[in-house]
Amino acid sequence: MHRKIKLFSDIVNSINLIEEFLGPINLFEEYSVDLKTKSAIERQLGIIGEAIKRLKEIDPTELIKYQHDIIGFRNIIIHNYDGLDDTLVWSIIKEDLVSLKKEVLAKLETQ
Repeated sequence: MHRKIKLFSDIVNSINLIEEFLGPINLFEEYSVDLKTKSAIERQLGIIGEAIKRLKEIDPTELIKYQHDIIGFRNIIIHNYDGLDDTLVWSIIKEDLVSLKKEVLAKLETQ
């Protein structure tokens, strides 16, 4: 149980860091030329994917919405880093992280 709490916390912490790293950046054009921010965010997305992968390994019944997509994206970040599409990363940041954070925070409350 303790390990799951740590992994859920890692996911939330990574999302919080992404939000912090993004700071005042609101436009894709700003994001796409900020190499330091892109690198930092990609690292945190990799951590999120790895944490979900580990959750699945220790408790296959613990489901996260879109977990296969998240783990697959983690694999792209790690193994196909030179083929990473900035528009996909931006889409994840803007469309998916808020709901993932809410889902994981709800799971943390039940642990």
